[in-house]
Amino acid sequence: MRIESAPKLQDYYYELPEEFIAKYPLEHRDKSKLLHYENGTVLHEKFSNIAGLIPENSQLVFNNTKVIPARLHFQKATGAKIEIFLLNPILPSSLIQQSMESTGPVTWKCMIGNLKRWKENELLTSQIHIGSLTYNLEAKLIDRENRAVELNWNPKNKSFASIVEASGEVPLPPYLNRAAEEGDKLRYQTVYSDKEGAVAAPTAGLHFTDKTLTDLTSKGISLEYLTLHTGAGTFQPIKHDNVIEHPMHSEQMVFSKQNILNLIATKGNIIAVGTTSMRSLESLYWFGVNLLNGNTDVFHIEKLAPYQEYPSLPGKTESLTAILNWMQQNELDHLTGTTEIFIFPGYKFKLCNGLVTNFHQPGSTLILLVAAFTHGNWKEIYKEAINNNYRFLSYGDSSLLWNEKLT
Repeated sequence: MRIESAPKLQDYYYELPEEFIAKYPLEHRDKSKLLHYENGTVLHEKFSNIAGLIPENSQLVFNNTKVIPARLHFQKATGAKIEIFLLNPILPSSLIQQSMESTGPVTWKCMIGNLKRWKENELLTSQIHIGSLTYNLEAKLIDRENRAVELNWNPKNKSFASIVEASGEVPLPPYLNRAAEEGDKLRYQTVYSDKEGAVAAPTAGLHFTDKTLTDLTSKGISLEYLTLHTGAGTFQPIKHDNVIEHPMHSEQMVFSKQNILNLIATKGNIIAVGTTSMRSLESLYWFGVNLLNGNTDVFHIEKLAPYQEYPSLPGKTESLTAILNWMQQNELDHLTGTTEIFIFPGYKFKLCNGLVTNFHQPGSTLILLVAAFTHGNWKEIYKEAINNNYRFLSYGDSSLLWNEKLT
């Protein structure tokens, strides 16, 4: 799958009036609009009716990551305020789940607001109240150049996840241009969120309710859950007209052996709920390609890996079976990897033929993904959404898009 011509950023802009950006969510998750796109045709539906638009024996794949209140605030004795935005764990493990479960000191790579006011190894403290107990949270800048911060707390009878939950602020997307409010703690989270570690919500999932999920399973549609911890890089704008030069962020994924078995068994549509699920599933395929070609047994998918020349490319089942065999040989029940995969027009989808997703920012990597998935018809889709007063971005309305629907 070679890159025939590099996409140009100027071709992926559209006019997004400020009033179309949803600053707040609807009161009821499933009352949003749903744009349904198939074979060049757009229909306008309600999200609560999504089960009626998906064929039986399909599989929906959700990202069950849980957003952590990743903004931590400290104040020095001088009055200077320091904000720490958690990005990626370093110690005691680079695995997000292990770091969140830790009851001892952790070190994270962070973005730091007002960094110039914070001296290296200077200790910042704040008090946290959980129930009737008071906890002292300490932050120490141990590596200014790499923005590495050590966090410690006393007493140590709570996990880092609990400490962050009690002390942090929800990291709303910057384009909402407002401070997080108490209601965001619940609404900027999917109803099926489970694994702490994301700093941005997989927003396609925000529309699902328990009833919606029940409607899907009642129709014979299977629900599958993987984990990709969405990073802050998802909001990083493209600054190069040649989009291939854009540095893609690396995100951590976790699949279970049962995920692999269920994907192999699925003969119908595989529908990714959100671009994070899409990127995870497509990355999984390419890991199988690497195993079959003897390239590596490290699960890391580089930005342009799909666009290299390969002797041959396997089908879905062959690729996934190679991964399953490798997991069995290594006695693994779970597979953890990272991906920088960049999906743009010209990409041929290997596992997914359906996508549930919100409406994305102009000139973003996510618009490029949608353009690739809809065979370049994204402009017509977005024009229809604007003409019909859809709400855009994280708290906005939704769409169900088909690349190649199986009946």
